[in-house]
Amino acid sequence: MKYNLIIADDHKMFLDGLLSILNSEKEYNILLTAKDGKYIAKYLEINPNERIDLIITDISMPGLDGISLNKIIKERNNNIKTLVVSMHNDVDMIDNLIEHDVDGYVPKNAEKGEFLKAIKTILKGEKYFSKEIKDIYLDNKFAKKKNEDIKLTQREIDVITLIAQEHTTQEIADQLFLSKHTIESYRKNLIAKLNVRNLAGLTKYALKMKYIKP
Repeated sequence: MKYNLIIADDHKMFLDGLLSILNSEKEYNILLTAKDGKYIAKYLEINPNERIDLIITDISMPGLDGISLNKIIKERNNNIKTLVVSMHNDVDMIDNLIEHDVDGYVPKNAEKGEFLKAIKTILKGEKYFSKEIKDIYLDNKFAKKKNEDIKLTQREIDVITLIAQEHTTQEIADQLFLSKHTIESYRKNLIAKLNVRNLAGLTKYALKMKYIKP
């Protein structure tokens, strides 16, 4: 049996390389290639009954990116497998793709062998994520868990928010009706509690926890 594959990638050299790898494997039939996710979305709409086994997509594309495309594919037909091949390893992107049931994710610089292994694994009905992607995802999960375990009091949140908004110690003290010395103690305790090195670290944490808007 031949598997029907679709590829979306706007880098011609990479696309050509991918095609030469897949064309040398007799079990794969390339139905369509496109340099923009919107063409794939349109193709799925026009051909609802076509058997498509796997769609391989990049993330960055001009019209419709790979993250949005994966979401559309899974909403339309969850039987179609998706493999993301990208240079991006941003943790929010990985999170979003996993949340929307992506079947695999390998970096663009993966070896030919790993790429073919990913396709075979996914077509068997299993998930495939390269070690690099798994490590990023797990590190993020552990970091989130650690952050959830840290509980700040409302007063600490007030102090860290004002620090992140670049108020001076005196200004924070005035706003919160506390002494300058008390604010300095809060600041030292927050640096220790959150395991950051300086005020920039506190600001980063406040942004991450959405105490202030970027």
